[in-house]
Amino acid sequence: MSSRRDIKRRITSVQNTKKITKAMEMVAAARLRRAQQRIEATRPYALRMMEFITGLAPYVDVDVDEFPLLKVHDEVRRVAVVALTADRGLCGAFNANIVRYSQALMRGYAEQGIETDLVVIGKRGVGTFRFQRFTMAYTYVGITDKPSFLDAQSIANRLADMYTSGEVDRVVLVFNHFITAMEQRVEEQTVLPIQDQVVATTGSPPPARLDFLFEPPAEAILNQLLPAYIEMAVYRALLESTASEHGSRMTAMRNASESAGEMIDKLTLAMNRARQASITQEILEVVAGADALS
Repeated sequence: MSSRRDIKRRITSVQNTKKITKAMEMVAAARLRRAQQRIEATRPYALRMMEFITGLAPYVDVDVDEFPLLKVHDEVRRVAVVALTADRGLCGAFNANIVRYSQALMRGYAEQGIETDLVVIGKRGVGTFRFQRFTMAYTYVGITDKPSFLDAQSIANRLADMYTSGEVDRVVLVFNHFITAMEQRVEEQTVLPIQDQVVATTGSPPPARLDFLFEPPAEAILNQLLPAYIEMAVYRALLESTASEHGSRMTAMRNASESAGEMIDKLTLAMNRARQASITQEILEVVAGADALS
């Protein structure tokens, strides 16, 4: 049995750990509230934007060569898989879930004979994929704590260039969709080509073209909205991921604090038993000494 001094030292150590995890839980809760406000403010606009673009695309009679973001490649030979992880850890299975899902997705494409380009956002994902010797086409770090729209624009422009240049034939985002502080779901979203997004949104192929009057002309509308669609899709995914990260970290730190409390209770009980055993041993020694003298 451990000595009382050793047990007391362990209790002090666990108490200090509990103070740290409790503080991290409070910080994560404060950041979660701000991140949740941002995603709740952005999500309706982003979803309406996606619905509008995917609903508009089938009816616009334009030359797709002039709008390469609308062009569906004849054959899918290469796919860009964009994995959104965090820059920091201590958030439960948040990062591991994205890494596992992305790897499973890439294995599925490989079984179909389709190559993949891996784009990773977040230091944790970059470190994990690098450790597992995955080749990454592009990496982005230092933006997940508080992503800005400029960050989303930079990533969206890169993805659009990869698609329009023919470097890839499809672009897929993998991120954690925020539901509640205790629940996040890994979501896969195809952002390019847009025609694939039409099918995903409506559940059916694009309908036959109807006659609409556009003001300004359809070309002017598409020139403005197509890049904005990609940027908003990436921005929404970044905000969803950030809110999910803070929620996952808050939950993980709360569980750690509760586990530390349970451990302190067990160690305190063990220390009390050790103290009781020590007192009993001293009484027995006194009694034995008295018997020896009598």
